[in-house]
Amino acid sequence: MNSAIAPALFTPAWHAELELAYARQDDWTRPVTRRHSGPLRVQKHLHAEGPEVCQHIIVHPPGGIAGGDRLDIAVRVGENAWTQLTSPGAAKWYRAPGAAFQQLDFHVEPGATLEWLPQETIVFSGARAELATRIHLQGDARLLYWDMVALGRPASTERFAEGHFQAHLDIYREGQPLWHERQRLQGGDRLLDSPIGLDGHPVFATLLITGDIDEALLKDCRKVSCHGRGDLTQLPGLLVARCLSHEALAARAWLIELWTLLRPALLGRSAVPPRIWST
Repeated sequence: MNSAIAPALFTPAWHAELELAYARQDDWTRPVTRRHSGPLRVQKHLHAEGPEVCQHIIVHPPGGIAGGDRLDIAVRVGENAWTQLTSPGAAKWYRAPGAAFQQLDFHVEPGATLEWLPQETIVFSGARAELATRIHLQGDARLLYWDMVALGRPASTERFAEGHFQAHLDIYREGQPLWHERQRLQGGDRLLDSPIGLDGHPVFATLLITGDIDEALLKDCRKVSCHGRGDLTQLPGLLVARCLSHEALAARAWLIELWTLLRPALLGRSAVPPRIWST
């Protein structure tokens, strides 16, 4: 007697890689390397602010990251070049039995500037997201980095009841640690509601920018509200801004307003929002 054989479950995992490099050529910053493997791309480079700043929009065509997926992005910004990287929309990490991974590896050479300005990361309940970022600054290289994470789906009242979110961030200047951070949040953990944790805020955002600002600008930045809890700390050579919010839109507006204030002061250029943010 033959019995039917149940079909095997097939859950394909995607490994996507993107390698980018930029160089200063006369008055222009131009992309000189663009290699990809798997579903990870950049759109055509833009010079919306003029030739000095090269903007790329990183696109992940599947639109979401599931268990077993891995994204690796490597970026090198050459001497005196200026690169701005953003994304067309939120990165979604889906519920899955296994972990998914993202690794960012950035190298910024002397005189160069890197702006890493992705839109929000949404970690669904039950997702297992593990992110690692390493940034190497050489000489007087400058960095403006932000990230924003929504645990669960606040707009749908979905709490982050299962899974985990893990993030490692390391920034070095000339091989010496400038910033070292480790986060691990477990779904349903009491830390999500504790006053010494997220205090019931499902959205948190961080902005880091190299340089030092005066007390007057620090006060102006502290006036910016994220409709939750936010503050800034000036460390030697690095300004750190943190926000806890109930809504991703509020945290996003807070990041953009701080960027508008800090970019002219520390990077020497007025803030011109990428058009993709308005679509």
